[in-house]
Amino acid sequence: SAISLSPFKVLSAPLRDASVSIVTGPYLQAVSATSMSIRWITNTNSYGWVEYGETEALGNKAHAVTDGLVNAHTRIHEVVVSGLEPGRQYYYRIASKEILDFQPYKLMYGETTHSAVYTLQTVDPQAIQTNWLVLNDIHDRPHSFGELIRHNGDAPYDFVFLNGDMFDYQTDEQQLIDHLIHPCTETFARKKPFLFIRGNHETRGKFARQLKDYFTNPGGQYFSIKTGPVFAVALDTGEDKPDTEPVYAGIVDFDQYRMQQAIWLEKQLQLKEARKARFRVVMMHIPPFYSGDWHGTLHCRKLFSPLFDRYRVDLVIVGHTHKHGIHPPVRGEHSYPIIIGGGPKEGKRTLIKVSADANQLAVKMLGDTGAELGEYKISSR
Repeated sequence: SAISLSPFKVLSAPLRDASVSIVTGPYLQAVSATSMSIRWITNTNSYGWVEYGETEALGNKAHAVTDGLVNAHTRIHEVVVSGLEPGRQYYYRIASKEILDFQPYKLMYGETTHSAVYTLQTVDPQAIQTNWLVLNDIHDRPHSFGELIRHNGDAPYDFVFLNGDMFDYQTDEQQLIDHLIHPCTETFARKKPFLFIRGNHETRGKFARQLKDYFTNPGGQYFSIKTGPVFAVALDTGEDKPDTEPVYAGIVDFDQYRMQQAIWLEKQLQLKEARKARFRVVMMHIPPFYSGDWHGTLHCRKLFSPLFDRYRVDLVIVGHTHKHGIHPPVRGEHSYPIIIGGGPKEGKRTLIKVSADANQLAVKMLGDTGAELGEYKISSR
C-alpha cells in the first residue's frame, strides 16, 4: 500500500560519496507454510523492504510494521513476507533507502540500494518427504560452513539447523557477521533458511544478550516446526555448569529456564500434529546422555528424557561433546536413539543429513572429508 509521510517534508539528499550498502544478507530465517522471515544488515540507518512475486518480475512489496509504525531508521532489518502458498517457490530481492536526517517534522532520504533477485520456498506441512542438514560446534571457524555443506552435493534440503556453539563466546556484531551470517549467506542462506538454537557458548560474553536481535526462529529461542511427516522440536539447553558457578557472576538462571521449557515441551508433544506426525524429532545442544555428569547434562536428563520416553520421541540430535556418536536406544535408560555431531577441529567435524518420508526416517553422518561415519534408520510406527 502507498505510504504517506504527510505532514513530514521529504527532501532529496545532496550528491555525496557515501551511500547505503548491504553489509550482509539477505539471509532467510523462520519459515512456515505461508511466510518467510528475511533479514539483512546495512552500513547505515535506512528504511528497508522486500519486493517479491511468483516470477522474476516480482510485483509485490512487504515491509515491517510495529504498532502502526513502519520499521525504519535501523541497520538491522527483518521483513516477514506473509500470505504465501505452502511449498511454493517465490522470487525476491531486498531494498534499503538511506535515511540521512530524521527530525520530528522533516525526513531526508538518501540513495536506495537493491540486492540481486533470489528464490525462496515455503514449507509444505502436507509434503510426503522432508530433508534437512544439521551443523553443530563450529566454534568461530567460519570456513567450516562451506566445507561441510558442500558434502551434501546436489541432494535436496529444506533448511539448515545450527545446533549450538557456533561461537566460543559473543563479542560484538562484527563477529556475528564474519563468523556466521556472512559465511552462511554466501554458502546457502540466500536461498535456504537456517534455524539457530543456542549452545552453552552462545550464553557467554558481553554481546550474548543481543544475539536474538539478529536471528529469527519460528516461535522464539526454542520452538517446534512441522516439516512434511516430521514434527521437530528445538530446545535451548543453556549452560553446562550450575547457575551458582562464580564465572557466571550471579547473572544467569538456566535451571528455571530449562524447567519452563519442560512444561512447554510436554504441551507441544501433546498437540494433535505431534501425535499424528509419522516421526517426532528433538534437536538440542547438550545431550541428556553420553556427555559426562556435568550439571547441564544431568538437568536435561531429569527434565526432558522422561518426556521423550513418555511421548515416544523417535530421535534426538545433539552436539556439545566434540566427539561424534550414534547411540541406539538402551533399555532402562533411553528409549530413543541419540545422534551426536562432532567438531570443531578439522578431522572431527560432521555434517548430519536427515531425511524422512511416510515410511522411514534416516539419519546419515558425514565427516569433513565427505566419508560416511554412520547411519541410523527408523521405520514409521
